[in-house]
Amino acid sequence: MSLTIKFWGVRGSLPSAPPPTDWAYHVEGVLRNFFSAGYRDPSQISRYIQSLEVPNVGGYGAATTCVEIQSAKGQIILDGGSGIRNLSERIMTGTTGRAKGPFHIFMTHFHWDHVIGLPFFTPHFIPGCEVHYYAVQPELEKLIRGIFCRPYFPVPFEALKAKIFFHVMEPRKPVQLEDMTLTPYKLDHPDPCWGLKVESGGKAYAHCVDTEGTRITREELGEDLPLYQNVDLMYFDAQYTLPELAEKANWGHSAAQVGLDIALREGIQKVLFAHHDPGARIEHVMELKRQTREYYESRQRFASANKGVLPEVDWDFAYEGFEIKI
Repeated sequence: MSLTIKFWGVRGSLPSAPPPTDWAYHVEGVLRNFFSAGYRDPSQISRYIQSLEVPNVGGYGAATTCVEIQSAKGQIILDGGSGIRNLSERIMTGTTGRAKGPFHIFMTHFHWDHVIGLPFFTPHFIPGCEVHYYAVQPELEKLIRGIFCRPYFPVPFEALKAKIFFHVMEPRKPVQLEDMTLTPYKLDHPDPCWGLKVESGGKAYAHCVDTEGTRITREELGEDLPLYQNVDLMYFDAQYTLPELAEKANWGHSAAQVGLDIALREGIQKVLFAHHDPGARIEHVMELKRQTREYYESRQRFASANKGVLPEVDWDFAYEGFEIKI
């Protein structure tokens, strides 16, 4: 048994893509590297492109947070950022067999970048569909109703054709959804924000954006420590560099190095970093990746020099459309 996780939006704060001039510069660089790599025949361009990592060519994406998790029997969607629109279009093709749902959406919190796509989730408008919302915040129903409200959106909540259900979860209390166990844990964010641990068939995914990671030690994390324990894949906020993190204290976002420290201590096998800054171009995220690799290798060297052993962590920076099985 396994979990399949697809990242429909990985950008933070607001949807953002490089302007056309930046794309032109980027494409020029890709073509320049094609020739510097020794290729000469234009018919080999496709082969060269396929040899590169996807972000090296297409970037990391413009859509904000939306993650889809599928188990053998169920599906849950985490947050309704602008990425949920592409998920909606995939659902409506009928290829998933879930066009009528029911659909289950867990909301970490209600900042604009996490709700902006909800009015464009087509199942809301289809008679016979069921859409279930989950959150720890007790005002869940009020907040969702407020999104479908003029002058922000022309279709009022009362006009939605689907049946909408609201489920307020208790902090740190597991909820069973089909063959998945969902447990919310508190993150470090200015407005209350709840991460989610999803477990099924002996596999576990930890959703940890938006968090600043101000609580690092096991003692500080306290009752929220289980979010980071016995986890196969952690999705962690890495919007900033370490210097930026110091400058933007209390903004509610973190750096990859913070997530790596947690993963190394807790034995997390794989980490994906996301919530990329809206101002971050492709090269900027790649520089974050370089700094993260430098930090990771330095931690490993230090441990080796002191006759210690750190676990290996398979990590990377997530891009829109990426899919992984655990």
